[in-house]
Amino acid sequence: MTPLEIADIIGVICFALSGFLIAVHYKLDILGVFISAFLTALGGGMTRDVLASKTPYVFTDTIPVTLVVATVLISLLLKLHKIDDLEGKTVFIISDAIGLVSFAITGSLIAIENEFNFLGVLILAFITAVGGGTIRDILINRVPSILVSEFYATVAIIVGLITYGLHLLQLQSLFSLILVFVFGVALRLLAYYKNWHLPTLSK
Repeated sequence: MTPLEIADIIGVICFALSGFLIAVHYKLDILGVFISAFLTALGGGMTRDVLASKTPYVFTDTIPVTLVVATVLISLLLKLHKIDDLEGKTVFIISDAIGLVSFAITGSLIAIENEFNFLGVLILAFITAVGGGTIRDILINRVPSILVSEFYATVAIIVGLITYGLHLLQLQSLFSLILVFVFGVALRLLAYYKNWHLPTLSK
């Protein structure tokens, strides 16, 4: 299994869980729960594939859809939907951070495989990481996390930058990508708990 496939599987599972928890928080019905999970887990990857002139992998591979369905069903069996304030719980924060970094890495790797330049790598890392969550947030009439959350989308850009740098230095390997993954997750969690924000223009 390649680093790209590993990162993609981790991202799908964690973002499906994140989408499930958001849906529960907003009291969506069971269809809304599945839609939220699917959009969060697969929306960014589908957008990424279109930009990379590829057929979206969810249309040709059954694994992503199976992972999303399995994640939602297991979450229901574990009765996670009965826990109050799920969005503020550690399980949500960690799953969202892992999904964010995993998808930033997959976006970067696909851009590199397609010989995109520096800007292309950063854009694909960004869109893959935050695209699905942004579509979900707009659908449920919620301000997208990338606009207000603590150092959220910035982490995806930093991860994309580091991954591209490793490629240029010919240091890209499973081990180096694991280090990038650990660093990215740690940075996102640190930003959340330290309440880091980018500067705003409001008074």
